[in-house]
Amino acid sequence: MDVVAHSPNFFYHQHDLEFVRLSHLNLNGEFPNWLLENNTKLESNFLLNNSLPGLFLLPIHCHKSLMLLDVSNNNLQGHIPVKIGDFLPSLKYFNISMNAFDSSIPTSFGNMNFLISLDLSNNQLTGEIPEHLAMGCVDLEYLLLSNNSLEGHLFPRNFNLTNLRRLQLDGNHFREILESLSKCSSLEGLYLSDNNLSGKIPRWLGNLSMLQHIILPENHFEGPIPMEFCQLDSLQILNISDNNISGIYHHASILSLSKDQLVLAHNNFEGEVPIQLCQLNKLQLIDLSNNILSGHIPPCLDNTTLHESYIDTSSPESSETSFVDEGFAFYKEKKIQETFKFTTKNIAYTYRGRVISYLSELDLSYNKLIGQIPPQIGNLTRIQTLNLSYNNLTGSIPSTFSNLKHIKSLDLSYNKLDGKIPLQLVELNTLAVFNVAHNNLSGKIPEWTAQFATFNESSYEGNPFLCGLPLPKSCNEKASPATEPKTSTSRGKDDYLIDMDSFYISFTISYIIVILGIMGVLYVNPYW
Repeated sequence: MDVVAHSPNFFYHQHDLEFVRLSHLNLNGEFPNWLLENNTKLESNFLLNNSLPGLFLLPIHCHKSLMLLDVSNNNLQGHIPVKIGDFLPSLKYFNISMNAFDSSIPTSFGNMNFLISLDLSNNQLTGEIPEHLAMGCVDLEYLLLSNNSLEGHLFPRNFNLTNLRRLQLDGNHFREILESLSKCSSLEGLYLSDNNLSGKIPRWLGNLSMLQHIILPENHFEGPIPMEFCQLDSLQILNISDNNISGIYHHASILSLSKDQLVLAHNNFEGEVPIQLCQLNKLQLIDLSNNILSGHIPPCLDNTTLHESYIDTSSPESSETSFVDEGFAFYKEKKIQETFKFTTKNIAYTYRGRVISYLSELDLSYNKLIGQIPPQIGNLTRIQTLNLSYNNLTGSIPSTFSNLKHIKSLDLSYNKLDGKIPLQLVELNTLAVFNVAHNNLSGKIPEWTAQFATFNESSYEGNPFLCGLPLPKSCNEKASPATEPKTSTSRGKDDYLIDMDSFYISFTISYIIVILGIMGVLYVNPYW
């Protein structure tokens, strides 16, 4: 049961506070702007994750000491005060995300000349990014406007945010990326998914040498991947899924970069799966699903970090995004989270935040791949998700798949695989999703025990020669009519024909004998 709290009374009598942290207390009541009015020396004010309703209220007078204000994840609504930049000019870190603010972004944000981080994400803001903000916030490094209803150009032509390190504008209605963004030489993360961006991916992105994450899915980009991406030596994640990107992997050098995640799903790529992927020895996630890829699966994919023997000597990234100021030390409480979505059995699963660093996936589904599944895929012992469904793969399921000790989802459905399901697969204790439906598999299903006892008939349907639980067909039954109907019917017809011939021959001979007998009697005794 949630307990609604109010600000302690003694706070009303404080006048020399410099740091306030009242987060995660389910505070209710009017926004406590009196904290700012009563404490002119207040530098940091944390009020996130409460139940503060109503309007965001400014202090009566300009507050020049406040450098951090975080009121994210409350129930605040209405418009952001138009003069916020005039009354809080010294802010460096401002977070009002996850509320219900509407209307447009005030132009007075451009008066916050010291602003380093601005998070207005997950609200209901409309309109364009103000030009005054893009010109005045010269020290801005983190700009998060995700999941609003913003529109127009990504930025105005007059642009001075050259110190941006992270730009997160996903989940809006932006239509065009202007080249003004090319001035951001320090940009490390670009997150523009789920917008209305169209045309070709800008070539000048390849000149932003500090880029580590390029996240552009669910837009309307077309054409090839820019060759300039070859220059992005720091690139770790490239996600351009759900666009209209096309072409053949003739510029395979683009794929020879050291990436952690390569997501090119739901596009129009064609040609063979490039063997250059095997050179990405740090790659943890490969998603090339829903394209027009053909040819065979490269057996060399076990050179990637998905192989157990691969040792990553690089230092791990911090699990939290922190902002530290020399004047006073604090850590931003809300991590900027990333999301990733993958699909198996026509069900989309979304992962958010730190878990992405550990997710290992190979998804080549919905293509035109042929040939056998390389047994070397069984060496990818760190893999958690393997999806090869909806292709034209033939041959048997490699018994080496029993080495995939960390696998949670294995989907081989809608191919032309034959032979038996390896009995050793029952050793996969982490397997939660298993699908081999609509192939040409035969024989007995692995023992219905452990994880395999959780898979129902839909995991095996469309394989008429499979038997055993959970299918209704028992392996002890005699050959089914489907396997020998023609032979049995032919034998029955042949036996029937043989019996009728004997009958006719016997009848004819008997008839002749009777006639000859009558004629003999009449010859001997004509008066009879």
